[in-house]
Amino acid sequence: MPQPNFLEPTDTFVPRHIGPTDSDIQEMLATLSLPSLESLVEATVPSDIRLQTSLTVPSPRGEQQVLAELRDMAGQNQVWRSLIGMGYYDCVTPLVIQRNILEDPGWYTQYTPYQAEIAQGRLEALVNFQTMVADLTGLPLANASLLDEATAAAEAMTMCAAMSRAAGHERKKFFVSENCHPQTIAVVQTRAEPLGIVLQIGAIQSLDLSRDEFFGLLLQYPSTDGYVGDYSEFITRAHASGVYVVVATDLLALTLLRSPGEFGADVAVGSSQRFGVPLGFGGPHAAFLATKEEFRRQMPGRIIGVSKDVTGRVAYRLSLQTREQHIRREKATSNICTAQVLLAVMAGMYAVYHGPAGLRRIAERIHGLTMVLAEGLRRHGCVVGLEPVFDTLRVPLSPAQSETILNRARQQKINLRRYDDQSLGLSLDEWSTVEEVQQVLALFVGHEIPAEEFTAILASVDVRYPAPLARTSPYLTHPVFHRYHAEHELLRYIRRLQSRDLSLVHSMIPLGSCTMKLNATAEMLPVTWPEFGRLHPFAPSEQAQGYQALFRQLEAWLAELTGFAALSLQPNAGSQGEYAGLMVIRAHHRHRGETQRDVCLIPVSAHGTNPASASMCGMTVVPVACDERGNVDLNDLEAKATQHRNRLAALMITYPSTHGVFEEGIRRMCQIVHTHGGQVYMDGANMNAQVGLCRPADLGADVCHLNLHKTFCIPHGGGGPGMGPIGVARHLVPFLPGHPVTKLGGPESIGPIAAAPYGSPSILTISWVYIALMGREGLTKATQVAILNANYMAKRLEKYYPVLYTGTRGLVAHEFILDLRPLKESSGVEAMDVAKRLMDYGFHAPTVSFPVAGTLMIEPTESEVKAELDRLCEALIAIRGEIESIAEGRQPRAGNVLKNAPHTALSVTAAEWTKPYSREQAAFPAPWVRDNKFWPSVGRIDEAYGDRHLFCTCPPMDPAS
Repeated sequence: MPQPNFLEPTDTFVPRHIGPTDSDIQEMLATLSLPSLESLVEATVPSDIRLQTSLTVPSPRGEQQVLAELRDMAGQNQVWRSLIGMGYYDCVTPLVIQRNILEDPGWYTQYTPYQAEIAQGRLEALVNFQTMVADLTGLPLANASLLDEATAAAEAMTMCAAMSRAAGHERKKFFVSENCHPQTIAVVQTRAEPLGIVLQIGAIQSLDLSRDEFFGLLLQYPSTDGYVGDYSEFITRAHASGVYVVVATDLLALTLLRSPGEFGADVAVGSSQRFGVPLGFGGPHAAFLATKEEFRRQMPGRIIGVSKDVTGRVAYRLSLQTREQHIRREKATSNICTAQVLLAVMAGMYAVYHGPAGLRRIAERIHGLTMVLAEGLRRHGCVVGLEPVFDTLRVPLSPAQSETILNRARQQKINLRRYDDQSLGLSLDEWSTVEEVQQVLALFVGHEIPAEEFTAILASVDVRYPAPLARTSPYLTHPVFHRYHAEHELLRYIRRLQSRDLSLVHSMIPLGSCTMKLNATAEMLPVTWPEFGRLHPFAPSEQAQGYQALFRQLEAWLAELTGFAALSLQPNAGSQGEYAGLMVIRAHHRHRGETQRDVCLIPVSAHGTNPASASMCGMTVVPVACDERGNVDLNDLEAKATQHRNRLAALMITYPSTHGVFEEGIRRMCQIVHTHGGQVYMDGANMNAQVGLCRPADLGADVCHLNLHKTFCIPHGGGGPGMGPIGVARHLVPFLPGHPVTKLGGPESIGPIAAAPYGSPSILTISWVYIALMGREGLTKATQVAILNANYMAKRLEKYYPVLYTGTRGLVAHEFILDLRPLKESSGVEAMDVAKRLMDYGFHAPTVSFPVAGTLMIEPTESEVKAELDRLCEALIAIRGEIESIAEGRQPRAGNVLKNAPHTALSVTAAEWTKPYSREQAAFPAPWVRDNKFWPSVGRIDEAYGDRHLFCTCPPMDPAS
């Protein structure tokens, strides 16, 4: 026997991430009549695209070694006290929320709540968030979060454009107040240009509303300088001219200030970051958008609505926009198909914990300290900018004065905001104290303030707002915001909600195209390290050297894995990656003088965000047909490319295909597009089947976005956060997104597409740890096993359900589609019935009716052990038997065990049972269910009722809940 190598670390990660053991792998390979993983790859991945060289990613290391290395990197970050503001503020994350939501896999490994019956806890938490936003903004309809404040403002702009068109206007101009945050202005500029929207940026006093040119305008309340203006009369005049008004605002300030809805705003946007979510060098944070009821059809993002289940009980579900992009494609209101769910849950729970009085107390303290600071500055000869303010002051200074104060601040490790005119700005927050106010005063006056003088300042301050600005209306009146202020009660509430959601802590979530793989504890641990969590996104770069080192290394690894020359980490969602990639392609064509290139070819099988993203970039979408095997029809592609050769901008292609197959014509597709002057955009949603085996750039792609929340282990968080960085070929590098605040990018860069320069940086630590732990061998094996697991399951299930698409050798990639359409005629059973019945077996359903209606798309990932794969197979086989009993007449076509699924504990313990099957068959249809039963908390939800009776805030509370 070989001697064990006692020098090797014992905490290696690859066997922990990859579920099947070596013996399991051999057994599954035997089922496929294949001798090895290498032979599987040869039979699955076309030979002409397989990687021929070794990756230069480091070898695998142990968990402690990798975490120690990241600790050293984190130590290069300097956590100074940042009073920079600009929409980002230090806050206190209640530890009960940090430990039991942010750090709890029962919350962060949930998926988007498409199967609402087993997502009721998270949906209730999101309704709390929506209610919080609606109450504080004074607008009745709020969505379940957007990506950041700047992109929320951009979404609001396009929403106003749509509302204006619906009202019969053909206006192209949008006004943006110069007092908005600079990153917001820049993102809105980026978004407006390809849509043909003309921006005017300036002082609202200079705005001429008499010429009927504007469809909308954007104000900041409080302004980026801190000023709190009374906009009532101005908004009345805007409305008289047919202009819609968007107000970017601060939820905490709105506990003291009159709400935007009360003074006439049509839309309110902002960030909930300061409600207990760490700075994280810029993200992830949950933005919000609230509006009037009449604009609900134009609202972007997801809305959680209140409906009822089959018994009439209150039940929550996604409303209206559930899968808008899949239905409306290029005509969708937005390309956003996700939300910042985990962060919205945290922010909503922060409001639940503190309640209205607690939030007001936090706001009053911050405002009071700000007024003390303002009065102290005035008494010492400083001019303080416009008042009233909430938490932010701007102090005009000479260049010499400014430099002197900044030097003093640096010595005390305090960051202030510096304006182009040498003014200095500062924003207080939840961490601020009386001692900090005294410290900051000393920075400006050059000496400590005597105690008796400071006492006099405290006594003289008036913290009240004038009547037109002061809030008098109630908010957060629902009992949920009054009941859980004791930590014990909040802890129980959090746990009660979590118990209503099926996540990866319960069983596999086999969603095709979504890659619900292991989110390892070692990967998640650094997210909450203060060296990563407490950095302001606009802190000086020398204070973020650890982040910069992490970015450089992660970019280098991702470039190696994809074959691209460079990456941008800015896109903070897959949809944002699509948008950024197409904008880069657009900039490339314009740089070459080919401004006419605006046609984007997109296969009919593509994810709905593809055409929606192309439309946002001002492109004309031309669909490309697929053949009977689900592959892109090369003849149709060539015909469309030839037809539009003078206008061809890009082809958007997913690889492996959306149908789960390695198409052998991928090189030919890229060649056709390049021959006709276009660029190839690859949707990286299926990158989990490529890593270590082939690379997008080698296939001919010019751009590819990577869903780090899929392939690279950032968890889905119930529907967010995510990251969607883009890799580009060398000729596109100059056009990667820039950022005006941090001077990121060059002269040819497209504008920023996210508020923060690096999107959501704090969660990039997860992907860094994953790659470092796996190494080149582990990453390659993970891909091989992902393909093996999919083919093993497809082989087991093909006798019971047809596998819709396969490659030329009868194999699939890392996911496969089961065709359930023939069952409808024989039994009346549809794909959704099978999805609901799987809940009774303890599983989340695969992807339903995408990319083909009436099908299930299964992706097992490499992290699931063989026993779990077999359990899901056994469940689907048993359900097939139940369907057969319906087809043979042994069960009725209506009221059978599938049509009544899922079965709740309440239903199976009811005194009366009249169903044509036993209680045991309803609730315990398989042996393993008895060992670990997950009970859906509601029965099947009435989807139509929820859309007919849209109600998106907290319903009356059940006293027993």
